[in-house]
Amino acid sequence: MPLKKQPEKNIAVTPIDTSKSVWVYSLFTDYDIDLFSVGKHFRLYEKMGSHLINVEKTEGIYFSVWAPNALKVSVVGDFNDWNNATYPLYKRLDKSGIWEGFIPGVSKGAVYKYFVKGFDESEHLKGDPYARKWEHPPQTASVVWDTDYAWKDKTWLSKRAKINALDQPISVYELHLGSWERDPGNPERVLNAREVASRLVPYVKEMGFTHVELMPVMEFPYFPSWGYQITGYFGASSRYGTPQDLMYLIDAFHKADIAVILDWVPSHFPGDRHGLYEFDGTHLYEHADMKKGFHPDWKSYIFNYDRNEVRSFLISNAVFWIDQYHADGLRVDAVASMLYFNFSREDGDAATNEYGGSENLGAIQFLQDLNVAIYGNFEGVQTIAEESSTYPGVTHPVHTGGLGFGMKWMMGWMNDTLKYFKVNTLERKHFHHQLSFSMTYAFTENFMLPFSHDEVVHGKSPMLYKMPGDDWQKFANLRALYGYMFTHPGAKLLFMGNEFADTSEWNFTQSLNWHLLQYPGHKGMQETVKALNFLYRKEPALYHFNFSYEGFEWLDADNTDESVFVFMRKGPKAKDTLVIAINLTPVVREHYRIGVPFKTKWKEIFNTDDIVFYGSGINNNGEIIPNKEGYSGQEYSIDITLPPLAVTIFKSK
Repeated sequence: MPLKKQPEKNIAVTPIDTSKSVWVYSLFTDYDIDLFSVGKHFRLYEKMGSHLINVEKTEGIYFSVWAPNALKVSVVGDFNDWNNATYPLYKRLDKSGIWEGFIPGVSKGAVYKYFVKGFDESEHLKGDPYARKWEHPPQTASVVWDTDYAWKDKTWLSKRAKINALDQPISVYELHLGSWERDPGNPERVLNAREVASRLVPYVKEMGFTHVELMPVMEFPYFPSWGYQITGYFGASSRYGTPQDLMYLIDAFHKADIAVILDWVPSHFPGDRHGLYEFDGTHLYEHADMKKGFHPDWKSYIFNYDRNEVRSFLISNAVFWIDQYHADGLRVDAVASMLYFNFSREDGDAATNEYGGSENLGAIQFLQDLNVAIYGNFEGVQTIAEESSTYPGVTHPVHTGGLGFGMKWMMGWMNDTLKYFKVNTLERKHFHHQLSFSMTYAFTENFMLPFSHDEVVHGKSPMLYKMPGDDWQKFANLRALYGYMFTHPGAKLLFMGNEFADTSEWNFTQSLNWHLLQYPGHKGMQETVKALNFLYRKEPALYHFNFSYEGFEWLDADNTDESVFVFMRKGPKAKDTLVIAINLTPVVREHYRIGVPFKTKWKEIFNTDDIVFYGSGINNNGEIIPNKEGYSGQEYSIDITLPPLAVTIFKSK
C-alpha cells in the first residue's frame, strides 16, 4: 500500500559539493516519484516541505517543493535577508517538477518563502504548501518546524476502534477554538489550544459528549472565514499556538476518552498571493478552466481533482492529520460543491464532464481514493461528509460504487425540523408530516443529525429564538427539539452555545455568553442536553441501530390534530426497547393511550418537562401497568400523561 513507509534511500550526488550554498540532496526515492506522478503517494509530508536533518555531519534544512512550470525556485527568508539569489533549489531531472536542496546552518524557527519565477518571467513569493507552521496573520511566511510530540494516548488508540464504531453512541460537540472562550483578562486575545484545554476538556466530559469537532485548525489568513479558506494545509494555525499546543489539546481529549474530529476543506482555497493560487505562475493546484476552477459564491478556487499530483497532495494532507495529530475523524466540508460542476451556477456558466453530465468525475474518484486510503490504513477513524445534495451512496462502500464515507450530515432533516419547530404550536397540525418525513429515507445513508454553526449565523437567529411562543414556551420547544433529536435515529451534532440556549447569534470575535447560565432557563437547557447525552450513551436502543431500520418503529405518526408523535427505539435485546412520546403543543394531555410491546411494568425514564430542566414538572410517577387492550399494532397499551411541549421516554422494568 502507498501509505506504508518505504525503506529510506536518499538520492544524493556523491560526494556532495559542500562549497555551494545549497547542497544537492534528496529525500525522494524513484518509488516516491512514481507514486506521486500517478496520484498514489499519500505520505508526501515525509518528503515535501522543510525538514530538519543532518547531512555529512552538518545540521540544516532540506527543502522540496512542486513547481513544474517554474524557471527558477529559490529559498528566501530571515536567514538570507530575503535574497532570491543566494539559495537556489535544484530541479530534478525526472520530470516530476520537484525542486529541492539542502541548506546547511538553517535551523528550526527560521521564517521563509519560496521565490518562484514563472515560465513567463513573472515573479512570485509563495509560502510552503507543506509547511508545518506559519507566521501569525497578517504575516504570511512559513516557519521551519516539526511535529515532534510525546503522545500519551496509547491506551485511547488501542480502544478507539470500539469506541468510534458506528454501533456506538456518537454525540458531537462542534466548536470554534477562537471563540469558545477568550482570555478573561483580555477578551480581545484568542487563547491558544493548550490554554483552552484546562476548561474545555473537562466541560465536554462533564456534558457527556462523546466527540468534539474542531472547526478548521489549519492555517488561514482571514479570521472571518472561520478557517474555511485555508492557505497552509499542513500547518496548525498559529492563531491557536504551536503545532504542539494543538497536539496537547487532542491528547487531553483522548485522555478523557473523547474522540476528536477535524473539519477539513479539500473543496476550495483562497486566492491570496502567498498561497496555492497560481503557485508556479500557472494554474497548478486549481483547474485552469474557471468554469471548473472558480467558486462564484466564495470567490475562491477549486482544486483540480483530475491532476494526479493534486490528489496526492490532498490525500496526503488528510493522512497527515490522522497520522501526525492523532485525529479520530475528518468532517469533509462542502462535498456537494465538489461533486457537481453546476453547484451554485447557472446552466450556461457550468462545465460538463466528458459524457455531458454535471458530475465532477475527478472529484468523485478523489473522494473514493481518500476513503479507501483512510479506512484501509487507520483503525477506528471515521470520515463524515457535509453533503447537501441527493447524490446516491455517499456512505456506501466504494466497491459498490459509493463514495465510502462513514457518515453524512442529514441536511434535509435539519431543514425540515427547524421549519416545523418555527411554526406556531396551534398551526403545527398543518405541518405534521414535515417532521415525520425523515423516516422515509433515514436509513438510505449513515446520517448524522446536525444543528451546526451554520444555523446560528447570518441573521438566522440563535436556536432559542427560532422557537415560537412566550419565554417559557421557547425554552420548552427547544428542549423538545433536542429530545426529538436524541431519540431520532442517527448520530448527533450540536454547535457550542446551543447546549445552553445562547441568546445571541454566534460571534467569532468573542466568547460564548457563559454568564447566561446564572438564569434558570439556560441552566435548565444545559442540564437537559447533559442528561440527554448520558441517557443516549446508557441506552443501546438509542444508538446501536442508529443507521438501520431494525432500531425504529412508528407507533403513531398520524395524530395531526394533537401534534403527537409516538415511536419505539430498539436495541439488540428486547429489554432495551424504549417508547418515546412527543407532544408538540402546550396542552397537557391526560389519559393518553399508547401501545407497548410487552406486558411488563413500564417507567418514565426521561422527561424534558422535568422541573430540573426548567419545565412545569408534569410527569408520570411510579410504575405504569399495561392494559391488555391492544393499541397501535401492539398487544398492550399504557395510559399516560403527556406534558406540554415535551418529550417523554418510557422503558419496561
